[in-house]
Amino acid sequence: MRIAIVINKSWNIYNFRMGLVKAFLKLGHEVIAIAPEDEYSPKLIAAGCQYVPVEMENKGTNPLQDLLLTKQFYNVYRQVKPDVILQYTIKPNIYGTIAAKLAGIPTINNVSGLGTVFIVKNFVSKVALALYKFAFQFPAKVFFQNEDDRQLFLENKLIKNKITDVLPGSGIDTDKFKPAEVFIRNPDFTFLMIARVLYEKGVVEYVEAARIIRQKYPNVRVQLLGGIDESGNVGIKRAVFEPWVQEGAIEYLGVSDDVAAHIAKADCIVLPSYREGTPKTLLEAAGMGKPIITTNVPGCKETVIDGYNGFLCEVRNAVDLAQKMIEMYELSNAALERMSKASRQLAVEKFDERFVISKYLSAIQSVKTK
Repeated sequence: MRIAIVINKSWNIYNFRMGLVKAFLKLGHEVIAIAPEDEYSPKLIAAGCQYVPVEMENKGTNPLQDLLLTKQFYNVYRQVKPDVILQYTIKPNIYGTIAAKLAGIPTINNVSGLGTVFIVKNFVSKVALALYKFAFQFPAKVFFQNEDDRQLFLENKLIKNKITDVLPGSGIDTDKFKPAEVFIRNPDFTFLMIARVLYEKGVVEYVEAARIIRQKYPNVRVQLLGGIDESGNVGIKRAVFEPWVQEGAIEYLGVSDDVAAHIAKADCIVLPSYREGTPKTLLEAAGMGKPIITTNVPGCKETVIDGYNGFLCEVRNAVDLAQKMIEMYELSNAALERMSKASRQLAVEKFDERFVISKYLSAIQSVKTK
């Protein structure tokens, strides 16, 4: 089969969907990656994909641009002629689905996170709801990454229940992401947050919590790995963020293609996000046997059994986050190691990417036989 994968960034395909891509290629399917061109586009070609660039403004809400995007998707789909299209992120899910319907090609969509439009209630979010309701008449299947997101779509009557299913996020390669052979606790206990520098990821709360814990335990290291994104109103401006780093509240690690190496050096992974699909970084952390602190919100809470492999904290509450970080730091080595092993077990039993691949293959087979 010719399988097209459509996402808002080539980076996204390479970092989050390569397990699925490799599984398709191994089974003899053709894979066409359709995404805006970036430095990861050649890597997709090197991995065995065909690649077709599209132009897409991720955060724009201009109706004319979105109409042109639908036309662009339609032209590409007619040109590529895939047997099925797998779509991720809001614009492919909406405008790509409409284009695919016009082109007569079945789609399997993935709501990998609801984004700002569902966190902030405003006119744009109302428009997004209406667009989802129209577009989601047409897919053969829509996967969600947590049950809360699926229920939100069902309660708002955006989709029919019979075409929905829930995946364990994007899954994790538990053979690649695995713990060190010997458990070691850092002399200077290290917390690590992996996320873009956005308000909705909880960066402000993380910095405030860092100040609190470092007042009590100055030797504790609090790190952040992820890109600064100043576009729109969701990104924290560099002029705001850099003074936090300069004051020594947190260590900023920039960006990296080897996230696993940073996870390996940390004692605990922290993500105080306001809402997620299911964060890939937390799945990677679990696979590598790292205790996790994250917010008790959809998408994040699925990765932690409170007190078993980590702690859940209140969203937008820096004091509660700091308390959970202090609680983690004060664990004995034996208790910390038990949490480490529990995270690994949860990754293997619940989040292995083989579960994701199996569901996609089943959905594709169902489309093929219709």
